[in-house]
Amino acid sequence: METCIRLRGLTKHYDSGSTPTRAVDGIDLDVGPGEIVALLGPNGAGKTTTLDVVLGFTEATSGVVEVFGGPPREAVAAGRVSAVLQTGGLLRDLTVGETVELVASTYPATDPIPKILDRTGLTGLVDRQVQSCSGGEQQRLRFALALLADPDLLLLDEPTAGMDVEARRSFWAAMEDEADRGRTIVFATHYLQEAEDFARRTVLLAGGRIVADGPTDEVRRRASGRTVRARIGTDRIDRVADALRHLPSVVHLTTETDRLVVETSDSDDIARRLLGELGGSELEIEAASLETAFVNLTTRTPSVVGAS
Repeated sequence: METCIRLRGLTKHYDSGSTPTRAVDGIDLDVGPGEIVALLGPNGAGKTTTLDVVLGFTEATSGVVEVFGGPPREAVAAGRVSAVLQTGGLLRDLTVGETVELVASTYPATDPIPKILDRTGLTGLVDRQVQSCSGGEQQRLRFALALLADPDLLLLDEPTAGMDVEARRSFWAAMEDEADRGRTIVFATHYLQEAEDFARRTVLLAGGRIVADGPTDEVRRRASGRTVRARIGTDRIDRVADALRHLPSVVHLTTETDRLVVETSDSDDIARRLLGELGGSELEIEAASLETAFVNLTTRTPSVVGAS
C-alpha cells in the first residue's frame, strides 16, 4: 500500500543568533492510508514545523521527506494534500460563498459547491462577509476550501484553537464524517482530549522529537496514570523495586533512599501489593495532572509504544 507520509531523520533548524534553534530534531514517521493521527504535544514541541515541512512550506535542514512517494510540493500541486491552518488565507471583504467560488475556480474540477457547503455546515452563511464570521465559522470555511480538491490527505494545524466548546464539537463531527469517507487525517493539537476522542493513533512530540507513538489508548495510559509512593526498608527496596518493575501497569519506577515511587496505570493493584506481600508503609496515591503527564513523557529518553 502507498505510504502517505514518510519521514526519516527529519531535522529543521532556524538561525537565531549564535545558536540555531532546533524546531525538529530527528523524526522518523510513517503514516499510511486511512489513518487518523494526532500530533500531540505542548507548544514549541515541533508539531507545526513538521506539518510545514510535509506541506512544502519550508525545506527540511536534513533528512528524507516523502508525501505519496515524492516531494511534498508535487503532492500538494496534484491536489492529493490539503490543509486547515490556524490563521490566514481568507479575504475579509468577501462573503463565505464568494470565497468558496473563487478558490474552486482555481481547480480543474471539484465536488458541487452546495454539497461542500452542506458538509461543512456553511449553507446558512454563504452571504455573510468573512470578517463577520466567528473564529469557529472561519475555521469551517478553511475546512471547506481544503475539501475542494478532494484530497487523499488532510493536515490540520491546531484546527480548533480559539473555538468554544460547541464550535469544537461541531467541527470534529464534520471531521469524523470525512474520516468515514476514508480520508487520511493528521492533526496537530495540544488538547489531550481531542487526541483521545478522535485519533486512532497518537504521536507525542517534545523538543522536536517523538517521545511516544502508538494507539491512542496506549499513549493515554502512559500519560494519565497515578503515582504511588511507599516507604520500604533500605535493605529491601531494591528487591521490592525488581518485583514491581516489569508489571505491565508500571510506567516508571524510581527509588528515593527508603521510599519507592511508582507511576502506574493501575494504582489499586500496586497499592495492594505494597501494603500486602511487599511490606510497604506510609502509602500515598497521587493523580497526575495533564501538565505532570506531559512532563513525565517529555523529559525522559524517547521511547515508542506500539508504533504503527
